[in-house]
Amino acid sequence: MNTPTTQPVRRVVIAGGGTAGWMMAALMSKLLGRQLDIKLVESEEIGTVGVGEATIPALHTFHNLLGINEAEFMAATNATFKLGIHFEGWKDIGEDYFHSFGSTGNDHWSAGFQHFWLKGVAEGLARPYTDYNPETVAAFANRFAHLPRNGLNYAYHLDAGRYARYLRAMSEAHGVQRIEGRIAAVLQDGPQGRAGDITALQMQDGTRIAGELFIDCTGFRSLLLGETLGVGYEDWSCWLPCDRAVAVQTASVREAWPYTRAICHPFGWQWRIPLQNRVGNGLVYSSRELSDADAPEVLKQHVEGELLIPPRLLKFTPGQRAKAWERNCIAVGLASGFVEPLESTSIHLIQRSAIRLMQLFPGGGIKPADIEEYNQQSRRELEHIRDFIVLHYHVNARTDSRLWRDVRDMELPATLRHRIELFRASARVFRPSDELFAENSWIQVMLGQGIAPQAYHPVADLMGRPELSNFLGDIQLKVSRTVAGLPGHQAYVEQLCAPYRSASTAQLAATPLRA
Repeated sequence: MNTPTTQPVRRVVIAGGGTAGWMMAALMSKLLGRQLDIKLVESEEIGTVGVGEATIPALHTFHNLLGINEAEFMAATNATFKLGIHFEGWKDIGEDYFHSFGSTGNDHWSAGFQHFWLKGVAEGLARPYTDYNPETVAAFANRFAHLPRNGLNYAYHLDAGRYARYLRAMSEAHGVQRIEGRIAAVLQDGPQGRAGDITALQMQDGTRIAGELFIDCTGFRSLLLGETLGVGYEDWSCWLPCDRAVAVQTASVREAWPYTRAICHPFGWQWRIPLQNRVGNGLVYSSRELSDADAPEVLKQHVEGELLIPPRLLKFTPGQRAKAWERNCIAVGLASGFVEPLESTSIHLIQRSAIRLMQLFPGGGIKPADIEEYNQQSRRELEHIRDFIVLHYHVNARTDSRLWRDVRDMELPATLRHRIELFRASARVFRPSDELFAENSWIQVMLGQGIAPQAYHPVADLMGRPELSNFLGDIQLKVSRTVAGLPGHQAYVEQLCAPYRSASTAQLAATPLRA
């Protein structure tokens, strides 16, 4: 039960570091550091998950709010550019498609480009849908550059451990106090110390760290929100069958390519994420289809280059906490829920939590209306992402394993079923204003997974054959010319980061590295 308080929030305690903790600390201290006493508690003995190294373009917003210099950040985190995700074998064995950032072709106010493209396909005039998207063409050409007017939409591949260290240095410069140690108990007010708000974290050395607002970044355990306040967890395994991941880093054996690879297997899927200095690899799988004992060896058989660390196994249940904010505690990152890393949304969800808290910050006291708004927004956002990821699993033609047959036959969330039926019937896609993935993302994945629309918008028929041929040809020519003028991705990254390389190395050397 959430009850209003008039006690001003002046002391904020973040339990847990890693990407979640330091992203929260960085934004909060940047905006409100002069008004708040912010403490972050973490232990060198407790490793962070840190397997997700791919991001989406929304991270630019977060970096702009923090005033981050892109080249400096990339040098510090060994980052490369990401133009999208290459899905290999998801529709069926031997078939692939690309989910790019940005837009494809030119839309009309009444109908998206896909309608004109579909008519072009029917008339024998259209090239593959991807040929009208500059990000996809640039990705497969292994080229990249910053273009005027966001001519290429991009995100990053980054070293999550180094990113946390980078944000830690920024946070401490804005007054955040880091406290090393393990939490022994979470203290509450009320009878038996369990009936009310959290009042303090008691450390193993006896120290008590008091606050008015607590941020739970303790990972899957959810020590504060889940274990202490008893907020339940909604299990989405009925839609998302994978419940394990094993991750490993390997030495680079080729130039870094500007996209993430998502490679399908009978028991799940595999990621390959190229950084400047190494490659991040992981296997996401169902424990019904592959044993935890066999998974590391299977991953080793499907990577390139020397292993730099031993494989690390993670167990998870896809889903979300019933509430992200309860009483005076907000769970962020894995403590609030986890879908899976298929569309690189984990860091984005941390970012959204941080921005949402700043918009609803309870400086004058915690109010139920603010809590309810925060929770509603958090739930809608994660459910939208869930539907998008379930789409990749459900619409497939694979027959090689029980996993892929089962997900094809499963009952879908009503929201996703409607989207699929709408696109199949009329090629239409509509996006709620607060949804993460834009229309073109849904179109690319639905086409890539093999959904063939039965009709297109009649406005496309207003174009005669010559006009449609010129319309499509001009777009494709512009894309090909743009990409042809781009430098190689690896060379561009090296040139961009070179002026900051030594400074970034020195800065990170002064900030201890956590696993």
